[in-house]
Amino acid sequence: MSTVPPQSPALRSQPRPQEARSRNLALACVAALFLLCLAWELWLAPTGRGTLALKALPLLLPLLGLWRYRLYTFRWLSLMIWLYFAEGAVRATSEHGLSQALAVLEVLLSVAIFVACAMQVRQRLAAAKRDQP
Repeated sequence: MSTVPPQSPALRSQPRPQEARSRNLALACVAALFLLCLAWELWLAPTGRGTLALKALPLLLPLLGLWRYRLYTFRWLSLMIWLYFAEGAVRATSEHGLSQALAVLEVLLSVAIFVACAMQVRQRLAAAKRDQP
């Protein structure tokens, strides 16, 4: 009969407080970025007929994985978010007025999401290494 250590990452039922904080930060920032993208392209400073609002849809994909602490979701989100960073950086330097302020906010939210994802991955990998027998 084999026994599994009680702190095994596979059987741990409650996340550590640091993991919960970084997950909550990532969830809040992804939701805020989703709402920002929709509001920006549909109401605040629309460009064209609002078809750029479709850029917000990919932000719905990671929400369930973030909620469930899926490490893979944190990893691929930390790569995908750079697309939003790049778009925000380009628009922050090329537009003026409200659009520029919204672009800067998009950049800040993108960086916060990346930091939260990186923290989550780092904490989880360190915990897995620490919990190995």
